[in-house]
Amino acid sequence: MSKKPTTHEFQAETKQVLDIVVNSLYKDKEIFVRELISNASDALEKLRRLQLTEKDVFDDGLEHEINVTTDDSANQLTIQDFGIGMTEEELVENLGTIAHSGSKEFMEAIKADGEKNDALIGKFGVGFYSVFMVADNVQAYTRSWHAEGTGQCWESKGDGSYSIQPAEGQRRGTKLVIDLKEDFSEFAKEDRIKEIIKKYSAFVQFPVSVNGERVNTVDAIWMRSKNEIKDEEYEEFYKFQANDYEAPLMRMHFSADAPLEINSLLFVPKRNMEKMGMFRNENKVALHCRKVLIDPEPKGLFPEWLRFLKGVVDSSDLPLNVSRETMQDSDLLRKLNQVLTKRFLRFLAEQAKKEEETYLEFWKEFGVLIKEGAATDFTYREDLAKLLLFESTAMDAGKLTGLDAYIDRMAKDQKEILFLFGKSRESIEAGPYLEAMSARGLEVLLLTEPVDEYLMQTVREYKEKKIVSADSEDFELEKLDQEKDGESLDKKKTKSLCKWMKEKLGDKVSEVETGERLIDSPVCVVGGDGMGGASARRVMKMMQGMDEAMPSPSVKLQVNPGHSIIRGLSKLKDKDEETASLVAAQLLDNAMASANLLDDPREMIARSYQTLEKLASSGS
Repeated sequence: MSKKPTTHEFQAETKQVLDIVVNSLYKDKEIFVRELISNASDALEKLRRLQLTEKDVFDDGLEHEINVTTDDSANQLTIQDFGIGMTEEELVENLGTIAHSGSKEFMEAIKADGEKNDALIGKFGVGFYSVFMVADNVQAYTRSWHAEGTGQCWESKGDGSYSIQPAEGQRRGTKLVIDLKEDFSEFAKEDRIKEIIKKYSAFVQFPVSVNGERVNTVDAIWMRSKNEIKDEEYEEFYKFQANDYEAPLMRMHFSADAPLEINSLLFVPKRNMEKMGMFRNENKVALHCRKVLIDPEPKGLFPEWLRFLKGVVDSSDLPLNVSRETMQDSDLLRKLNQVLTKRFLRFLAEQAKKEEETYLEFWKEFGVLIKEGAATDFTYREDLAKLLLFESTAMDAGKLTGLDAYIDRMAKDQKEILFLFGKSRESIEAGPYLEAMSARGLEVLLLTEPVDEYLMQTVREYKEKKIVSADSEDFELEKLDQEKDGESLDKKKTKSLCKWMKEKLGDKVSEVETGERLIDSPVCVVGGDGMGGASARRVMKMMQGMDEAMPSPSVKLQVNPGHSIIRGLSKLKDKDEETASLVAAQLLDNAMASANLLDDPREMIARSYQTLEKLASSGS
């Protein structure tokens, strides 16, 4: 350097911004590396565009790349780009005054709205100052792209002033030489800098090398056209981004210009670790802005029930704070959430039609989370309902069907979608409720997962068809024309038996009656006290947390006057009322057990032994 440096004072507002950035804005000191790499990338991008129109560019043969050098013996870090560079005037404008950093406007915004608007700093592009969190001294060697330009060196300790002087022999672009404070010697180590660049700047579009070794080796393929990308590239990217050894099950590459500019690449893994009981899924969709990482796990980008997704969302519309650590505009994040969620649900619906086997594989792994969404998220309930799959009496065991297919098979006069819940398909088929549906040719969805009942109680309707449990008293069955085989109690004896059973069972039942549900079983329970049915009662108990102090509402007991046990009980009550009372109580417990409503079987077991003892005694 042949000429003495000229010293300049930072403008007052710039000093204030510098103080905020250095002392209170950034949570992680390592962020300065990301800021400087991003600035270098921006300089290269400006040059790339300039070269499309300008022919006379200084040092035109230089590669578009960023070179980082570490020197732990000198406690020094160097970051160099071969971008657009700066003149002496641009150094003053960009690094020392308010003209380009926008620091005056930032300070005015802070004064106007107080501390709550700290995030407004993102509008003013002052990320360069973050280097002074870790630096004792910074030198910026630069040479503009103009052919007639000269090299310059800008230097500052971040203490309120800076100097500029000519620097001979400079290449085009900017080279930052950072003398680190003793406490931050970690940033002079090669491994540490590589780690930071891989974390935040892995997808910067220009090559980034550390001590001659390229660090960002994976392409930001979400910014490319789908037609240009091979399956192998998608798989490689997924394994890198999701840290998975297997290929993904599904992928959705989606771009949009309106209402927001979005480039996204979303993946569904092959396995649901949450289902395997290993840990709860955490959303791993990273949020980027122009290929620079903003947040590896942003909260609120997707609904909680899509927490299995992996991938990248990139939007240049994001208003960010200077540290690029938080979103300024929560409304914009919600808009991103809505656009991406709707699009992904449409993608799943398309997969269900076009790639049925793949969708079934998805459903077996992640169907429980789709059910969780349908049960808890009113916004997307209709879209999610289209994706639901269940076993059905119309399908062989193990086969699944959706609500649309169920409606297609319904009789024209059928108004309800029917379901039954049980611990397994076999237990539902062995219970008393299905026989009435089978006798009338009605299809019933068979629900066996704990979330299913709550799901159906919250969805309640699909395409103007009510979703009703087949054990609900709200569901009325048409009377069968056929006569039941064998003898049956007449109306007078049936009425007398029902009245007697109500007296003996007391508050455990709200009513004892005959009904149209029973074909081969002696009894069943349906809703009572306005509960609607056994299914609704189970959901209520679940929501109450099975509080033992809260008594269960009584149920309505239906009896089959044509069943041999009921006919025998009618006679037994007149001969041996004590034994008949035991039988009546046992019938109620059996019915409760069939409806999965028997909370404590101890009383039933004790009574069964008592009944057996009486029978054994009478035999002797």
